[in-house]
Amino acid sequence: MKNIGVKKPHIMTAYALEIGFLLFVMVLLWPLGQHLIISADVTAGYIDPGIWLLVLLSLISFLLVAGLSFWLLQRLWLGLGLPVIEVMVLQFKTLDSWKQLSFYWASFVSLLFAAVGCLIAIC
Repeated sequence: MKNIGVKKPHIMTAYALEIGFLLFVMVLLWPLGQHLIISADVTAGYIDPGIWLLVLLSLISFLLVAGLSFWLLQRLWLGLGLPVIEVMVLQFKTLDSWKQLSFYWASFVSLLFAAVGCLIAIC
């Protein structure tokens, strides 16, 4: 099958824009976190600002690690001369449904452990 010269939008560009936007929002929330919590409920009392900032810092570090990992994977993938990600996705779609589901669960569990690991490392 020949490629007719139509280029698809690159996956990394969309992913980088989403991660960049989330990081921008979290950095803006950093100084405003305590004020937002108190303004929502005056009777809530003061939450230790250290806890709020540690959770936010762990989310920021998780997003940075996930973005860096994806970027390194892409560079390594292209450096080894392996097929592009789009071809791998097409091959993934031809797998049986139980194989796809097991791969999704394994990916979810590994991302969950990475997020928990970032939270533990920060706290």
